[in-house]
Amino acid sequence: MIRLNLALQGGGAHGAFTWGVLDRLLQDDGLEIAGISGTSAGALNGAALKAGLATGGREGARANLRWVWEQVGAVTTPWAQDWLAAAAPSAGWLAAMTSVSPAFMAFDVMARTTSPYVYGSVFRNPLERILRDMRFEEICADSGPALYIGATNVRTGKIRVFSGQQITPEAIMASACLPTLFEAIEIEDPDTGRTEAYWDGGYTGNPPLFPLYRNDLPNDVVIVNINPLVRDEVPKSAEAITNRINEIGFNTSLLGELRSIHFVQRLLETGAIQSGTMKAVRIHLIEDDALMNELNVATKTIPNPVILARLKEAGEQAAERFLQDHRADLGTRSSVDLKAMFS
Repeated sequence: MIRLNLALQGGGAHGAFTWGVLDRLLQDDGLEIAGISGTSAGALNGAALKAGLATGGREGARANLRWVWEQVGAVTTPWAQDWLAAAAPSAGWLAAMTSVSPAFMAFDVMARTTSPYVYGSVFRNPLERILRDMRFEEICADSGPALYIGATNVRTGKIRVFSGQQITPEAIMASACLPTLFEAIEIEDPDTGRTEAYWDGGYTGNPPLFPLYRNDLPNDVVIVNINPLVRDEVPKSAEAITNRINEIGFNTSLLGELRSIHFVQRLLETGAIQSGTMKAVRIHLIEDDALMNELNVATKTIPNPVILARLKEAGEQAAERFLQDHRADLGTRSSVDLKAMFS
């Protein structure tokens, strides 16, 4: 049995790609998920996986993930146009058409010019309804995979990692709270003794890797990446520039942690620090940058069943490729060349 940790990025509706990855990994009886760190959609996926494992094992986790994303796909919003998604010949075509649709443009203008404190509870986070129906007694349980959820403290700008009994519907909503859309989520912080306001965890940890460095957790961390690390073409339109800024912003913290891991790896390899002094983390990556480069902020915003199904299928295929190419690396070596990444 190969034990591993999962690090699940956030990215709105693109989190359906992670659903597909998890669905495929759960079908491999030789893999045991020991720890999960997630932000935003990654937090939702991690919570659904843990709750499903607790009540129904691997098949229960697969069923629970499917239920969650069916609920996400059922969310009705004024910019989710079913006919447009159903007619799309490709993901890139859907992304382009959605970006210039009157409904999405109106929403985009509202998000850029109107504070959520103006319209208040008129437009609530659609995750709230879904989370109320999830089984948090299993999500918070000590048994099963260790679960960590990241959110950004608005006052300090630092990440807060929720775990154990701290994981509540409010914690997951905080992890997914885009400040241009929703009011900050207020949660009591026992460390500061005050009620703190939180925004999306992607600003400070997308996802946070450091909670997975516990000695009782395995050394292998499999990152499910849904924000493209590389785009070869320089964005020139206003929409493309905004989209790339979004991607860079939500990858910055992850790249910082990966660089730190690379630094520790070099110290261990050269003998600058004694083996066992620091954990030798092995990094793996499941991604589909070709697909994600076709998509944009608009498709992150659309919980449309058609695009969710396409993302889920892409996630399954990406996980299958990973297992074919790198299953033997698990428990042995990193399959990501961090030296090349940062050279």
